[in-house]
Amino acid sequence: MIKDNQNTLNKLHIVIDAALIVAAYFLAYPLRFYVLTRLKPFALAEGELFLPFETYAQNIFPLVPGYLIIYNMCGLYRPKRGHSSLRVFSNLLEANILGIFYFAFILYARKQLDISRWFYVTFGALNMIFGTAFRFTAIRILKAIRKHGHNLKHVLMVGYSRAAEGYIRRLKAFPEWGYQIHGILDDDMAVGTRYKGVEVIGSELDLEEYIENNDFDEIVISLSIDEYEKLERIVSICEKSGIHTKFVPDYGNMVSTVPYIEDLYGLPVINIRNVPLTNTFNIVIKRLIDIVGSIAALAIFAIPMLVIAIAIKCGSKGPIIYRQLRVGKHGKEFYMYKFRSMYVEDKEEEKSQWTHRGDSRVTRIGKFIRKTSLDELPQLFNVLAGQMSLVGPRPERPQFVEKFREEIPRYMVKHQVRPGMTGWAQINGYRGDTSIKRRIDHDLYYIENWTLGLDIKILFLTLFKGFINKNAY
Repeated sequence: MIKDNQNTLNKLHIVIDAALIVAAYFLAYPLRFYVLTRLKPFALAEGELFLPFETYAQNIFPLVPGYLIIYNMCGLYRPKRGHSSLRVFSNLLEANILGIFYFAFILYARKQLDISRWFYVTFGALNMIFGTAFRFTAIRILKAIRKHGHNLKHVLMVGYSRAAEGYIRRLKAFPEWGYQIHGILDDDMAVGTRYKGVEVIGSELDLEEYIENNDFDEIVISLSIDEYEKLERIVSICEKSGIHTKFVPDYGNMVSTVPYIEDLYGLPVINIRNVPLTNTFNIVIKRLIDIVGSIAALAIFAIPMLVIAIAIKCGSKGPIIYRQLRVGKHGKEFYMYKFRSMYVEDKEEEKSQWTHRGDSRVTRIGKFIRKTSLDELPQLFNVLAGQMSLVGPRPERPQFVEKFREEIPRYMVKHQVRPGMTGWAQINGYRGDTSIKRRIDHDLYYIENWTLGLDIKILFLTLFKGFINKNAY
């Protein structure tokens, strides 16, 4: 059965990860001290010696088990069906960042303060490369195998509902996930009713018989919300069978994808919205990164910002910095700074519309800095002041907030966190003149699934595809 295959794959993953960590560690030594030393930035000072390989090799014994524990904590050994490659990469990146801190702790605990800092940076980079290559290769191989009808997970669904249709649509859209649905049991739909090729094959009362006569890997309970009085009986039958059981709620449009459950002395309480950034520790860590990151970015972009300021001043009349009222965390309004990219216009006219293709209000230098997102560099001062974050949902003008809060469900959830200079929606192409609904969907995903690793990934991807804005006019 598939569960046996999964156990075997997990054990194999652990063994291969251990081998890759050892390989990266041992390869890092000659790479650091015999190859990289030929490059000027990594060259050793005249007369400087490095410790023998035996000294470095001692650290591999506490390092490997520690890394494997971190990998497990970061979810790298959970089943990957239905997970995107980006999510796998994000988890691996987060694990390796934590691993470097763990490595530094080992060196401190063993009082090996003479270990080259560039050595463990080299090791971390190699380990990340090896881990990424292995996982992406494994994912491609497993997807190809599943597309050809092997390594499938056999599923029986109980209950026909909107949630059931949504579940079926997603599995049919991604055959590489390797799910085969054998049918739906439902009391109200006629036997033979089909949806996307999946057929109603019997009544919910037939559940025990179907479990007994078939070898399913999973039971998916997808009852409609008005049938939840049946839930306890169905769960009881599934648990007696020992088959892994999932519940697809028929209120997915109300509850977040990552609900937070509290335990009140044995009574589970589901929070409608899980927002990791309401946690004090997460807030402090993110704020520290914003402060350090904005100061570093201001230092790096000081000269380009000066050049842009001169070009704006020489190109048209008006202020260099343009400030616009936006709505931030908890609905508080603040002035967001940008380099002025348009001719000075009446305030009421400006409030009434977004820019559009061929907009005559945009200056010549404005077209360039808007297209390359350089007009947003002054927002680093907003980040430093605590009004914005480096990463988060983009803030909107008050009049549009009032409009969208009535038109788009869950729109106001984005104001539970600080707005950002860049975000999950922006790196996925939803910026400028694009679908507001899709943008909000991406913002909600970010808010509900925030991790430090996700922020790092967004910043990393912004460098490669976040600056050029094809929807900026």
